[in-house]
Amino acid sequence: IIVNYPVVAPEFQANVILKTFFKYTLVLFFVFVFDFIISKNFLSKKNSYALMTFGLLFFMFPKSLLFSDIIIANLFILFSLRRLISLHSKINIKKKLFDAAFWIGVASLFYFWSILFFLAVLAALIYFYQNDFKNIIIPFVALITVAILYVVFNIITTDTFLGNENYLQPMSFDFSVYNDLGKVISLTIFYTLFVWILFYYIRTISDKPKKLRPSYNLIIVYAIIALVLAVISDNKSGAEEFFIFVPFALLMANFLEVVSEKWFKEALISLIILAPIVDLVL
Repeated sequence: IIVNYPVVAPEFQANVILKTFFKYTLVLFFVFVFDFIISKNFLSKKNSYALMTFGLLFFMFPKSLLFSDIIIANLFILFSLRRLISLHSKINIKKKLFDAAFWIGVASLFYFWSILFFLAVLAALIYFYQNDFKNIIIPFVALITVAILYVVFNIITTDTFLGNENYLQPMSFDFSVYNDLGKVISLTIFYTLFVWILFYYIRTISDKPKKLRPSYNLIIVYAIIALVLAVISDNKSGAEEFFIFVPFALLMANFLEVVSEKWFKEALISLIILAPIVDLVL
């Protein structure tokens, strides 16, 4: 081992560097897509509250950057959300429904419980086009398409129908990994803020423009699904909170826009900044 170390080490380091570069590139691309969705669909006013909150959440949960599968799954879920929110334009309805469900299916290949976001597609059907039978079956056709492509890929590459034996992931309600004062404080701050601004968002949604209310309702559905997913996830490492980052950032941005007291805004932001520091100290 000692003799081979000089040969192995550079390859190992190069592999680590490439993986790290890939992860951060994905996250950067994720941020650009997120910003595009916000500005394109008027999900918040012209400010940087959402992106600022999104960035701060990485400091609160740095382990969310360690799992490429969760990052990729969230990226595909974001693609799906983009298509669902754009349904309010009533252009290319069937294509958007297919794309939204298709991306959810692809996301589930990387992280199984991403399939829960298919409920957001069904919610979009209720809000927009519940009377058209063709629209109802399109999302299911999209999922079947993903399944067929997955099977074909496995047959070609591994000569088996289902190459990934760990595709079906169990639910877990074991929170013992968080039996640490610092983590408890961080999670308490995170989830308290999230639930608080979620209820505030629900209460004030009637004040939003009528045309955009279905899109805002989808954000609520998205937020609730993300919360459920984080709770049942078997990956209790802090990375599961990544699924909540997008709705948290959107809700926080909308909340900060209506808060008139500057000190209160700064207090909320300071809480998010201080949480990871407290976790490190304790």
